[in-house]
Amino acid sequence: MTPIAPRLYVDSADVDRVSPLLAAGVVHGVTTNPTILERGGRTAAEIPDLYARWESEGAREIFFQTWGGDTASFLRNAEGIRALGDRVAVKVPATAAGFAAAAALVREGATVLVTAVYSVAQALACASIGAQYIAPYLGRMRDAGLDGDATIARMQEVCAGSASNVLAASLRSPDDITGLRLAGIPYFTAAPDVLDRLLFHEVSDSSAAEFDAAMVRLGA
Repeated sequence: MTPIAPRLYVDSADVDRVSPLLAAGVVHGVTTNPTILERGGRTAAEIPDLYARWESEGAREIFFQTWGGDTASFLRNAEGIRALGDRVAVKVPATAAGFAAAAALVREGATVLVTAVYSVAQALACASIGAQYIAPYLGRMRDAGLDGDATIARMQEVCAGSASNVLAASLRSPDDITGLRLAGIPYFTAAPDVLDRLLFHEVSDSSAAEFDAAMVRLGA
């Protein structure tokens, strides 16, 4: 099977950190959830403004999570999220009610991410309903004493031949990202500071400084 090209997302509602990454073109889009919005000092009323800003800054996909706890509430609140625009994706938690809502949203043509997926069996269910994205939380798996790396790799394996792919979350270091990529995971979302570290190497910076110094000596 042909490997899927890797894709990075920024996981944040801090517009001062998100905007430079979008402007640089190094991330495909922005992922959020209610906890991230709260941590960023945002309210539910600000979701349309965030969508509009990130769309104008070049985000190709923007994720917001529906809420409510039961299927009817998930679907009702997803309507407002879907109305934001063509680049929006709806996140739905991996609960029994969430799976029912996710299946209905997929049938309606929405871009759906099933989030907080912790087992291979849940990943298989996501693939069976046609959800485009599955979000397991690597850091939280490790915190719970689980072998997150192996479990997430198996999630991607059971999605083979389907429309579903893993979008790994709770990534705390660049090594988390590269390790999962080597295991076949295609998509990753991480906080701005993790992405900053992914792009940095001290030897790259010192090499660039040497190049600039040489150009000065050359009369540039």
